Amino acid sequence: MKRACQIALLLAASPGIPALAQTIYSPGHTLALQFQLSPAGEPTYQLSLGKKQVLKPSRMGLLLQNQPGLNQGFQITRIDSLTHDDTWQPVWGEQKNIRNHYRQLTVHLRQTAAPGRLLDVVFRVFDDGIGFRYEVPQQPGLTYFVVQQEATEFNLPANHKAFWIPGDYDSNEYTYSTTRLSEVNTTPIEPIQLKADPTRVQTPLMLKSDDGLYVNIHEAALVNYPAMMLDVDTKGFGLRSHLVPGATGAAAYLQAPEHTPWRTVVVSDKAPEVLASKLILNLNEPTQLTSTDWIKPQKFVGVWWEMHVNRASWNYADTSNIKLAGTNWSKLRPNGRHGANTANVKRYIDFAARNGLQSVLVEGWNVGWEDWANNWKEEVFDFVTPYPDFNVTELQQYAASKGVKLMMHHETSSSVTNYERRQEAAYRFMKEHSYDAVKTGYVGRIIPRGEHHDGQWMVNHYNRTAALTGQHQLMVDMHESVRPTGLHRTYPNWLASEAARGNEFNAWSTGNPPEHETILPFTRLMGGPMDYTPGIFQIQLEPWNPAQNKGRQVHTTLVKQLALYVTMYSPVQMAADLPEAYEKHADAFQFIKDVAVDWDDTRILAAEPGDYITIARQAKGTQDWYVGAITDEQARQQTVKLDFLPAGQQYEATVYTDGKGASWDKNPMAYQIRKQKVNSKSVLKLQLAAGGGAAISLKPVAR
Repeated sequence: MKRACQIALLLAASPGIPALAQTIYSPGHTLALQFQLSPAGEPTYQLSLGKKQVLKPSRMGLLLQNQPGLNQGFQITRIDSLTHDDTWQPVWGEQKNIRNHYRQLTVHLRQTAAPGRLLDVVFRVFDDGIGFRYEVPQQPGLTYFVVQQEATEFNLPANHKAFWIPGDYDSNEYTYSTTRLSEVNTTPIEPIQLKADPTRVQTPLMLKSDDGLYVNIHEAALVNYPAMMLDVDTKGFGLRSHLVPGATGAAAYLQAPEHTPWRTVVVSDKAPEVLASKLILNLNEPTQLTSTDWIKPQKFVGVWWEMHVNRASWNYADTSNIKLAGTNWSKLRPNGRHGANTANVKRYIDFAARNGLQSVLVEGWNVGWEDWANNWKEEVFDFVTPYPDFNVTELQQYAASKGVKLMMHHETSSSVTNYERRQEAAYRFMKEHSYDAVKTGYVGRIIPRGEHHDGQWMVNHYNRTAALTGQHQLMVDMHESVRPTGLHRTYPNWLASEAARGNEFNAWSTGNPPEHETILPFTRLMGGPMDYTPGIFQIQLEPWNPAQNKGRQVHTTLVKQLALYVTMYSPVQMAADLPEAYEKHADAFQFIKDVAVDWDDTRILAAEPGDYITIARQAKGTQDWYVGAITDEQARQQTVKLDFLPAGQQYEATVYTDGKGASWDKNPMAYQIRKQKVNSKSVLKLQLAAGGGAAISLKPVAR
């Protein structure tokens, strides 16, 4: 439901005289947003939560290439407002119903200097935050234009604590630093792709003020535009937008009428309310798909972790400098370590079938892995030619006989021009062989050369890929992509992305510190689900390959890996370890078999970024509930009230906790399991080991 009205003109005849401030309150009057033109005719805004200042006056606007910017010299010509309140149902998600309730303020601006160019600034004010964007109307003299940067600011009132990663144009696979804004410095951090500016950080940026405000800055509906980074003023504590440039150095090539993505600020004095926010999702457009019944949230296993722990290889042959065209792969000498062979894949299919897992991912099935090595080569993979030991038809038939689907893998080697030329053929190949989902990868430097993973060109590619897979009724999980901005509402077949430092880093690097998973929901996951690949049971990795894995381990307890299925939301969850690891711990594996991936309700029971998270979720279409609790490097007790359960219904709780003496570094695989009867009045006290967690399944007892 919308109610619209036009506010009386409150203008200043000259940009030298500030226009009267316009204040709009959120529906519940928790937030107040004020818009005003500065004496120079600059659009500015500020935000408060009750009596607490969230953002000081902050400037706005677009800076254009080779012409004056749309950032000053304005007067207000009209102001419109409306109230919107409706409820919608996602195809899948954390809640069955999502309320979209906001007040909107649209400020129509005209520059006083000829030719009188127009700019609209649109604000949507929710009870848990704001979104705003720039809209450039169709107008004479401004049809095609190039955005060089934005003048958007987020000026903070104090030196907040910040949870940040470097503003790298090509990677978000960093561990988080927790510092004051005044201490932001990316210089000591080893770059993964391109070295970031010393004070440039990525969004989502999580902040906490000394007076108890939690502030999250990100963006929504990133379409035809580059990702937004933030430049930190380490002395004044202001943040200024920085758009990832393209190959020419400019940020975005646009044609009016056009609008930018929404800039978002989620704010609350309670950390759980930040995690519960659906503001970013609400700022995205509904899906245009006419049919969505083919979109299936799922759990899967895969030929994947064994390569990370050096038990197998992606490549088939021990050779280099192989050209795809004209190569007779059947005559190459196998290296004897190729993981994606028919017999091994059948083993995973059997395991999935025995344990009720829907799919099997197979990486390294297609020719070309020997010819990659990050050499910035144009044509490496064709996405349709299997290695000699991978029988596509036989595996298709075998999987079908077991009631299991195979999940495709397309590593593009970041040669995106090559992938786009071959996408139609690759997706036809998938449909012909009964693949319903594809995991894409973008490891390496982008081709076309000079473009970046987070620039406009690649953003358009990710969105085109989501649309194209949707047209083919295929689900997609993108790795090494730009971080999500809620577009899974528009493209519900875009199940998840990686776009952060995942569990795999524990296998071949310094790993992820125990606090990592307590920060990610407040940062990366604010924009959408992450394929984090939880479920590692063999925490100490040496047994898989003693020579190459000496001293390596996952930086959590085994039980924390279970809890991640609840705290790290995704509709596509991997049971990431090898089947034999699960067979050794079948009692603990039961939780992975049971836990849902699609939900009717979610309750954030306790949360503090960098410290702990406890979440309860109700499985879709059932009365079953699951609870996950995780902590950082500090052991702690979490008290869980089960008052979210229906009154009068008894449940059986299966409680998975860290064992006596457990810790992530010295005794990570100790766990214990207990069962007890509970109801809505019950209270459970969970003891979390250092780097540990707890997981609970709650199933109603038949009366």
